[in-house]
Amino acid sequence: MIKNAIILHGSGSNPKSFWLPSISRYLLKNNYEVWAPLLPDAGQPDLKTWLPFVLGRGQFNSSTILIGHSAGSPLILSILENIPAVINQAILVAGYARPLGQSKSNKSILQDVYDWGKIKQHVSDIIFINSDNDPWGCDYEEGLYMWHNIGGTLILRAEEGHMGSDLFHQPYQEFPLLERIIKI
Repeated sequence: MIKNAIILHGSGSNPKSFWLPSISRYLLKNNYEVWAPLLPDAGQPDLKTWLPFVLGRGQFNSSTILIGHSAGSPLILSILENIPAVINQAILVAGYARPLGQSKSNKSILQDVYDWGKIKQHVSDIIFINSDNDPWGCDYEEGLYMWHNIGGTLILRAEEGHMGSDLFHQPYQEFPLLERIIKI
């Protein structure tokens, strides 16, 4: 079986942002095929375009690892709800599943309702990594919300912000914790 990883960036980012290249190299060194696509219209994440893009091009099997940052995380929830396979692991970094902030402008990447039971059935191991001071609101409360609905593992980081943000000057070029928790 082909060991593969799919790494999904967030809004306004790309596959070369923050720790994504470092994690891609780590997985490649460990004999994974890595697909880290540039998602369509990355500045305006929209589930109607992002989900079919990934479902149509991605490979999903019992050796697959999904990793998402920020808006890539609710995309992972939708992927898990829509694939027939059970994948090995999903890691959601600075993830969320509810509209954030006053403007709620990020709603286009979210589903109105998630089938948490179906999501849970399609992943052997799910990990949420959130911080206590995420400036976008992808904080520990969002991590707890997803964890309460799915289970898995919740890692709460102290003062780690968004774990990658140009606006808030968080270069986050490497992510050693992520390397330690990926099931190789």
